[in-house]
Amino acid sequence: MKKALMLFLFFAGFAAQSQTTRNQFSLNFLIPSAEYEWAVSNNSTIDAMAGLGFGYHDAYYLDEPEYGVFPQFEVQYRYYYNFEKRLDKGKKVSENSANYIAAVGVLGIGDPVFGDMELEDDYTGFLGPAWGLQRVYNSNFKLNLNLGAGLGFNDSGDTYFSPLIDIQLGFKLGKE
Repeated sequence: MKKALMLFLFFAGFAAQSQTTRNQFSLNFLIPSAEYEWAVSNNSTIDAMAGLGFGYHDAYYLDEPEYGVFPQFEVQYRYYYNFEKRLDKGKKVSENSANYIAAVGVLGIGDPVFGDMELEDDYTGFLGPAWGLQRVYNSNFKLNLNLGAGLGFNDSGDTYFSPLIDIQLGFKLGKE
């Protein structure tokens, strides 16, 4: 038992030292939200965000486009794929500054906080893949961009194709 514990501590210490991804908390201000990213392996994280999301709808039957800002929850599994390439070019990789592919789940609820886009549904959602890039600069300013497409759905049972465009500007809080 003692040998197994020592072996576990040895490998846990090695894994902690070779860890590329980091846990980090950030606040976004473009559309307000709080976000926490957990490192789950050297190149993977789980990112959870709670805040507001922007919706836009334009169709032939509308007199003019509608928009709304809604309460939103988002979870992503991110796989960062270009740490080595960025290091070889002398670029920053700390604080998860790299490109990634992600599986994304988004849930929007309720009426808009502001805007004229009134929904008949209690919730809307999105599931799908995305490509993203994240950069955290020396000032702790953070830029995150997600582009994807997937399945949109609502509590009325409707499913539809939905694009994902997610831009976050904010600040990473705390030390690395």
